[in-house]
Amino acid sequence: QVQLVESGGGLVQPGGSLRLSCAASGSRVSIDAMGWYRQAPGKERELVATITSSRNMDYADSVKGRFTVSRDSATNTVYLQMNSLKPEDTAVYYCNAGGEYYNRRIHRYEDFDSWGQGTQVTVSS
Repeated sequence: QVQLVESGGGLVQPGGSLRLSCAASGSRVSIDAMGWYRQAPGKERELVATITSSRNMDYADSVKGRFTVSRDSATNTVYLQMNSLKPEDTAVYYCNAGGEYYNRRIHRYEDFDSWGQGTQVTVSS
């Protein structure tokens, strides 16, 4: 399977910036789409931003103009640059990726849909 490792969360004051990173492990991995979701206490997980292999991007209305998603296909890494952070951005942020990977046990490609472990982002003065 493909594992995702996130980094970059933390505590920041309102108006500040943070950059999240998420790297997908494994060789012979072809990723179609990567993205970020978040879940605040007592709320459902929601989409923040996604980016496809052809660089089509989609954002939640609440983050448009403040957040930027990007990816490095050479390293299978997705980034989320978060600017002008607000207290309501406080949540656990999860990375997601989907595509195909080569399963050596059965000698063929299989689909995958993986999630990272989550990273806490807290916006507070």
